[in-house]
Amino acid sequence: MKQIILSGDRPTGRLHLGHYVGSVKRRVELQNSGKFDEIYIMIADAQALTDNADNPEKVRRNILEVALDYMSVGLDPKKSVMFIQSQVPALYELTAYYMNLVTVSRLQRNPTIKSEIKLRGFESSIPSGFLNYPVSQAADITAFDATCVPVGEDQMPMVEQTKEIVHSFNRIYGETLVEPKILLPETNVCQRLCGIDGKAKMSKSLGNCIYLADTPEDIKKKVMSMYTDPNHLKVSDPGCVEGNTVFTYLDAFCTDEHFEKYLPEYKNLDELKAHYRRGGLGDVKIKRFLNAVLEDILTPIRARRKELEQDIEGVMKVLEEGCAKANMKANATLKRAKNAMKINYFDDSENNITDYFKDK
Repeated sequence: MKQIILSGDRPTGRLHLGHYVGSVKRRVELQNSGKFDEIYIMIADAQALTDNADNPEKVRRNILEVALDYMSVGLDPKKSVMFIQSQVPALYELTAYYMNLVTVSRLQRNPTIKSEIKLRGFESSIPSGFLNYPVSQAADITAFDATCVPVGEDQMPMVEQTKEIVHSFNRIYGETLVEPKILLPETNVCQRLCGIDGKAKMSKSLGNCIYLADTPEDIKKKVMSMYTDPNHLKVSDPGCVEGNTVFTYLDAFCTDEHFEKYLPEYKNLDELKAHYRRGGLGDVKIKRFLNAVLEDILTPIRARRKELEQDIEGVMKVLEEGCAKANMKANATLKRAKNAMKINYFDDSENNITDYFKDK
């Protein structure tokens, strides 16, 4: 069986460090690993519209922002198919069929949906499209025969619901759909990176993000404003590392090479943490170190993005060609699914509706 990846993001804004450490960096590593036969990266504009239907321009203008971020971090159109969800009609037809295999109460129990409903304050006024988000995602995953779905921990319930739909479809109509496996980030800190305020996950809607395209000035300002240990008032005070946003980010991004380059008096992060815990290490020093680490990572990404911005037509061509490839793959799956359901009346002689009258 071919090894296939399906992954993507909603274009409701530029990508941030949470996206990078939680999924995008891993996608690039998987893309370059040589272990996968096909890789599909989706810009999920239709899903973004489930809670932005009154602001389509927001979604439209961020299509290119996300595409630029993808390519600037190293996603290669020669190795990964990048496409726009709304331009693949087969996904919506599959969604319609899958909706018959799941109940409203099951959708309402989905932990990710419950959390997002609360976050957006929908209460009883839940857009039906938003409630069916897991069904739409199941269509996305199965349309490309994805064997592997790289996601953060918060998205695990969505993929689990996809697996339930796959089981139901295959049980009723015969073995047709491929069951995906979940691929989580390698470390806990990468599964859900907190925002610079330290109080929630990094989120565009909460305004606590560091974006991949941020300027050096913006990044420095955000890093210097980061939440640390509120009881670490003086440099001499012992500090707490746990729950300290700066150390959370250092856990996610810094390497021993960064210490050799920017903070040679320490061999590694363990030594830095030990010093902070016993006192004598100020917050400004560790924030300056984090800023240097982030700049080391983001400078080449930012430079690549500026190059890509000089050829927007080329970026659009990448998306157009990706949509064509995505349509070929999704249409093949749709045909297979309709044939299994025996509703592909005119394309398959075995399911021709006139057969029911031959014996009369």
